[in-house]
Amino acid sequence: MSQTHIRNFSIIAHIDHGKSTLADRLLEITKAVPPDQMREQILDDMDLERERGITIKAHAITMYYTAKDGITYELNLIDTPGHVDFSYEVSRSLAACEGAILVVDATQGIEAQTVSNIYLALENHLELIPVINKIDLPSAQVESTKKQIVDFLGGDPDKILLVSAKEGIGIEELMEAIVERIPPPSGDPQAPLRALIFDSFFDSYRGAIALVRIVDGEVRPGDSIQFFSNKKVFKVDEVGRLYLERKPTDCLKVGEVGYIIAGVKNLSDTKVGDTITSALCPAEKPLPGFR
Repeated sequence: MSQTHIRNFSIIAHIDHGKSTLADRLLEITKAVPPDQMREQILDDMDLERERGITIKAHAITMYYTAKDGITYELNLIDTPGHVDFSYEVSRSLAACEGAILVVDATQGIEAQTVSNIYLALENHLELIPVINKIDLPSAQVESTKKQIVDFLGGDPDKILLVSAKEGIGIEELMEAIVERIPPPSGDPQAPLRALIFDSFFDSYRGAIALVRIVDGEVRPGDSIQFFSNKKVFKVDEVGRLYLERKPTDCLKVGEVGYIIAGVKNLSDTKVGDTITSALCPAEKPLPGFR
């Protein structure tokens, strides 16, 4: 996929403002999930999350959308942990994006946690798309919520999208806004590899799996990679894309989002926010923000 046709984005929302339901609608409209597999809050694949209704781990999924301009775009939705204790993890997920959908409940308005995540998004220079959700509810206060958003963010009130994720209202307009307003990823395809780890998890068969956004360069199976924080070197076994399940590919290129498996035995070696580079031709500097 051409770099100009990639859009990397996140959804920012307060708990219960409808983030997971909105994600479900995006997966539905892009046919990323076969209809027979569709269930509520499909990205929340930890049971605890579905029970408590809060997203704890970050996930990512790649979708394809053919816009009204006839071009097919690759959309990488990078989910953020929805719990207030995870602000560093949220900031690294947002650092992997160029834009964010800001979801505000029409019955509640902007709430405290939304504010802290908006600041994180602005610190990462993201293009924000404000969305008022739950407009179908009788208690929806659309105009006062619009005013709240404009007072807080500035901007044109007519650019605020009105959506009901539950009823599927306004989803197509949102898809077009993602493609039109969120910039494509910058990054140099010829530069040494720099990949941002925005999440990682342990697989008992494959070891630690790093979820990454390729910021510069590319990575292929067989490459020797190095983690900036601990200087450890590993050989890449597999790279791939994140759909509902992992799908191996021959290369991850600049701007793309996917996973790297490299026989890493300890999860502590794949730290969120660390930079992966080439061991043979390392980048001079890691990506900013690691701690």
